[in-house]
Amino acid sequence: MFKTLEWTDDGVRFIDQRKLPTDETYVVATTYEEVAEAIRNMTVRGAPAIGVAAAMGIALGVRDADGDHLSELRREFQQICETIGETRPTAVNLFWAIRRMERRFEEASELPLPQLKQAMVTEARQMYLEDIAANEAMGRHGAVLLPATGGVLTHCNAGALATCGYGTALGVIRAAFEQGKKIQVFADETRPFLQGSRLTAWELMQDGIPTTVISDNMSGSLMRQGKIGAVVVGADRIAANGDVANKIGTYMVAVLAKENKIPFYVAAPMSTVDMELTDGSKIPIEQRSTREVTHIGDRQVAPTGVKVENPAFDVTPHQYVTAIITERGVAKAPYTDSLRELAGMTAKV
Repeated sequence: MFKTLEWTDDGVRFIDQRKLPTDETYVVATTYEEVAEAIRNMTVRGAPAIGVAAAMGIALGVRDADGDHLSELRREFQQICETIGETRPTAVNLFWAIRRMERRFEEASELPLPQLKQAMVTEARQMYLEDIAANEAMGRHGAVLLPATGGVLTHCNAGALATCGYGTALGVIRAAFEQGKKIQVFADETRPFLQGSRLTAWELMQDGIPTTVISDNMSGSLMRQGKIGAVVVGADRIAANGDVANKIGTYMVAVLAKENKIPFYVAAPMSTVDMELTDGSKIPIEQRSTREVTHIGDRQVAPTGVKVENPAFDVTPHQYVTAIITERGVAKAPYTDSLRELAGMTAKV
């Protein structure tokens, strides 16, 4: 089984998702700057994986910091956190991880420096284990919602490649498949970065789960034909009212699902829920390079000089969301109440 990321004595080891599905290559980031670049250039991607990668990058930077005194180490630590925090703006897990590492630094600040540094490494590795446990719990909570037979549509990649293992949306699908449900996955290709055709299809095929790749403009037609019984996607940030930021194109899928009376589920850990944001209008949307749209690999597919829009995410209003599946249980409307209740609970792992 491949590992999306893992801590090693040499640094943080990533599967290079830019080279999938044809080349399974691993790279080791030996400095926190290299971890930041791996997040920025999408060597590693997916909100939960980004969060844990950020924590490991911070731990790596602290472990190898030069400061001989706490004051010097604190200054270096602040620079490390600032560098990591500037990588990608939409996935709230990134900032959740930074805040957690900041708390751990302060808790351990009275320890001798070698022990403080080890405490940061231990915290990051613990977050890795917690993410896998949360994904497996999400799978158990969400599997019962999927149909016993038929098609399930997913958009982008919210699987093991987007997490530390098992996956969020694909974790729900995996759990349903393990329970014996006869489901067929339809994976939107997810232009322009093709996370669906490159990544989702690749990892589901590793598990022997029946998968069909479709272009992004096919889903409505398949819904109308009755070939899709449910939609399940991941999320990069969820506002307190249940508005969901996910890969661009998710809003379109949600509207089509509602029109065709198909349940639309979102699977994400509680670390993705931003209870400080009242609604999705306040979620920052990352704008990415125009080249991702004008080129596929090295091949140009649009005229030179044409104007391009390339937002990485869109926001799906809560009224299109049937349920939000978390490691603590399933939230349903009104989300301002159900998410608040889950936020105060202990994870049901």
